[in-house]
Amino acid sequence: DIQAEIDAHNDIYKSVDGNKSKMVKALGSSEEAVFLQHRLDDMNQRWSDLKAKSANIRAHLEASAERWSRLLGLLEELWRWICLKDEELAKQMPVGGDVPTLQQQQNHCMVVRSELKEREHLVISTLDQARMFLADQPIEGPGEPRKNPQPKTDLTPEEKARGLARAIRKQTGEVMERWERLKGHMGGWQSQVERALERLQELQSSMDQLDVRLTQAEEAKETWQPVGDLLIDSLQDHIDKTMTIREEIAPLRHDVRIINDLSAELTPLDIQLSSTASRQLDQLNMRWKLLQVAVEDRLKLLQEAHRDFGPSSQHFLSTSVQLPWQRAVSQNKVPYYINHQTQTTCWDHPKMTELYQSLADLNGVRFSAYRTAMKIRRLQKALCFDLLDLSVAQSTFEQHKLTNNNQLLSVPEVINCLTSIYDGLEQEHKDLVNVPLCVDMCLNWLLNVYDTGRSGKIRVLSMKIGLLSLSKGHLEEKYKYLFRQVASAGDTCDQRQLGLLLHEAIQVPRQLGEVAAFGGSNIEPSVRSCFQHVTNKVELEPRQFVDWMRLEPQSMVWLPVLHRVAAAETAKHQAKCNICKECPIVGFRYRSLKHFNYDVCQCCFFSGRTAKGHKLNYPMVEYCTPLQWDFSVILKKQNVVGCCIDCCNLSVFFLS
Repeated sequence: DIQAEIDAHNDIYKSVDGNKSKMVKALGSSEEAVFLQHRLDDMNQRWSDLKAKSANIRAHLEASAERWSRLLGLLEELWRWICLKDEELAKQMPVGGDVPTLQQQQNHCMVVRSELKEREHLVISTLDQARMFLADQPIEGPGEPRKNPQPKTDLTPEEKARGLARAIRKQTGEVMERWERLKGHMGGWQSQVERALERLQELQSSMDQLDVRLTQAEEAKETWQPVGDLLIDSLQDHIDKTMTIREEIAPLRHDVRIINDLSAELTPLDIQLSSTASRQLDQLNMRWKLLQVAVEDRLKLLQEAHRDFGPSSQHFLSTSVQLPWQRAVSQNKVPYYINHQTQTTCWDHPKMTELYQSLADLNGVRFSAYRTAMKIRRLQKALCFDLLDLSVAQSTFEQHKLTNNNQLLSVPEVINCLTSIYDGLEQEHKDLVNVPLCVDMCLNWLLNVYDTGRSGKIRVLSMKIGLLSLSKGHLEEKYKYLFRQVASAGDTCDQRQLGLLLHEAIQVPRQLGEVAAFGGSNIEPSVRSCFQHVTNKVELEPRQFVDWMRLEPQSMVWLPVLHRVAAAETAKHQAKCNICKECPIVGFRYRSLKHFNYDVCQCCFFSGRTAKGHKLNYPMVEYCTPLQWDFSVILKKQNVVGCCIDCCNLSVFFLS
């Protein structure tokens, strides 16, 4: 602007300067001439100073323009570098989905952070220089019109300076804005990467640990033998080992839940797992599920094999029948039998059917107590209970913890108990006891007596009374054992408990169709009889129960008769039957008290045969052992007070 003014007034100055001599001469030597000369000299001096000042300003501007141009170049270079780093940062996004990618992103963040730190001083100093320069420049508003809007090819230094100032102002603003934005983006990105890396490292560490534990469990699984190749005796050991493995892998469920929870926590952080990490996570979940299924399936197979083939199974009982018969098991584990020849099924074992058919031979025995006792004796021997001591039976019950009389036993539990009994009998009587056959027959009998509906459940008390009734032992000891099964803690029993005992015991003759002769299924008269015998006391003691049983009450008379039948079975009497002429008499011997030397064998007596005018209503003495003084029973046809059995009256006395 100064130079423009100088140029505008240059012609005027030259005109005045060229005519100054004439003007001074025209005034002569007057004071006005002196004053004019003084003014003209001052004008020349000021004009020269103004031109010198303009020249100095021009030189200064030209020198400053080169300096600020370098500043502008530096700003532009910084702007390009900042834009480059911004682009590099954008290329790193989004956050990596696995640890290696995040570590690479973290390393890049550290490199960029280091570069920013190195450039920070240069950026700050450059911006300070730009602010210092701009502070000396006039503020040019965005809407301020230019004085000379026409484009010029040759710009004056002033115009160049103004253009440079505008460029520096603009570039300074952009550099400052991009620099702050880059630092903000860098800080946020680095924080996001570090947070994601921490979470993914935790997830990866958990997945690696789970992988190791799963591998160990899978290696153990690979050592499993097929269940079909295992020995039956080793099934329980393998079940225990599999249970141990199941307990060992149980904590893995928590580990799997942890990795799934950690994976779920990544979603709010906008972290998408990489295909590699996602595949590893899916594989770990799948391996865990497959391992669980494998363990549970193997345990199920082992337990089924142990149930079907183990010591407590029914598999070993399949040998109890021969072709064309086959032993099968129903849904509730109750056995039944298939005849492939006739294509029929039945609940009874073939041998049990034969036994029941053979019992029909005893229907000719006239006296029901003896008929029932002889049938039970045949059953007792078929089941080998004539070899089972009372104490052994009781110890077996205790061994199997059969203390709760109301407990319902399943068929496998009954088989388990019976197997223990017959295994012990086999050790003592190897040639007499066939364990599978005996167990199956005894189970069949127990079901027939106490589970006619084949529900597959038998009460503990029922099994105890049934087995003890047929066991071997002294009669009064048997009474005590039976009493003990229903007695309370004080070794006494009330009417209800005695009723339970008699009810379970009467089922034995009931199953043989002989219950009517023993008062039927109603045991209340016998219970009342017992407590009347002890003068109506509230509770019954063992001794009192034994005393009452010695009277052979109606509902239980078959039990002492059974013992007499067993005692007489092998007895040989040196006498001859007066009817069939058998000599010696084997079994019971009956001697007439009416006729001298009149003896009858048990077959003739039970069938009602007579000879020599002997009548059935004559009194007879019964001998069950060769020693006639051991025990005897007088049987009379009628008019004798005692316990009514079928068509005869019974009175018991001892010979002295």
